[in-house]
Amino acid sequence: MTAETAAMLPALMVVLAAALWAIQAVGAHLECVDAARSAARAAARGERLDQVRDLARSATRPEAEVTVNRTPEHTTVHISLAVRPPWGPALPAIHVTASATTPTES
Repeated sequence: MTAETAAMLPALMVVLAAALWAIQAVGAHLECVDAARSAARAAARGERLDQVRDLARSATRPEAEVTVNRTPEHTTVHISLAVRPPWGPALPAIHVTASATTPTES
């Protein structure tokens, strides 16, 4: 019994680490969705675009890429973020994105 447990422990640790990384990526995605929605509403109201980008970054992470496209009809905010696990910064990043579109107020 002890030999089987010793053989399975490394595999179990890898599965646990992958699950925690996936949970972190889902959390970052939800942050991006919320930030995109609030930034799109702010941009549609007519706030300055640099303030909108700062609002989005403050709701997610400072390294998030934020693009804002405002036309007379619609305002779209797109947020992209690379998520790496804190225990493995050399591992490849998971890219999460979110966008929100709202009618532009006149």
